[in-house]
Amino acid sequence: MQTPILAPSRAYALWASTYPARAHNPVMLAEERAMLALMPGNLDGITVLDAGCGSGRYMLHACDRGAFRVIGVDLSPEMLERASEELSTYRNNTDIELMQGCLTDLPVPDAWADLTISGLAVGHVENLALALAEISRVTRPGGIVLCSDVHPIGHALGWLRDFKHGGERYAVRHTQHLYSRWHTACASVGLAIEQVLEPMLNPADIPPDAHFDRVAMEVPVALVFQLRRTP
Repeated sequence: MQTPILAPSRAYALWASTYPARAHNPVMLAEERAMLALMPGNLDGITVLDAGCGSGRYMLHACDRGAFRVIGVDLSPEMLERASEELSTYRNNTDIELMQGCLTDLPVPDAWADLTISGLAVGHVENLALALAEISRVTRPGGIVLCSDVHPIGHALGWLRDFKHGGERYAVRHTQHLYSRWHTACASVGLAIEQVLEPMLNPADIPPDAHFDRVAMEVPVALVFQLRRTP
């Protein structure tokens, strides 16, 4: 039986109640290790925007690293509710705000963020250049942008971003963005590519009884970018 492919808003409305605020599968663990390796260890005094924040996992990491103010934006009100629950214990120490919005129309002022993060969210947008233009707009000149996406190889191998709800399996619609498109889009919106990581899976992250495509052990599973907004 073919897995139904849902629009992101519909998919996350179903998934939100069980979606944890942590990396919860081997691909996300590999992606997160790469993203956190690029994230500054000390964010004291830094304003951080998480564009496509989901349940708040990178907002939590930013709070743990001492961010001064953190804004999370997501299309799904259900996921924002999950993020609010997860972040409740941090509000005494960090200025936290959650907003509904999409990657191509972020409800954030120009040049607001010292650091903008977008983890595994840009694939939900068909037009990569529009999303990166908004990410560039809300990041201050000289500021850092950390973006990740499912590696294009995954699409070639037929991987899905799938989940279970009510005993049924669904997948989230996802658009393949090749590296060449990232390169062209970044150049067009004033984002300089400083580092590109292609993390591989760690065999230790895969449960022994997992039904897993072993080819995935031989290829990168994510594209992770460190970008900088040019002056």
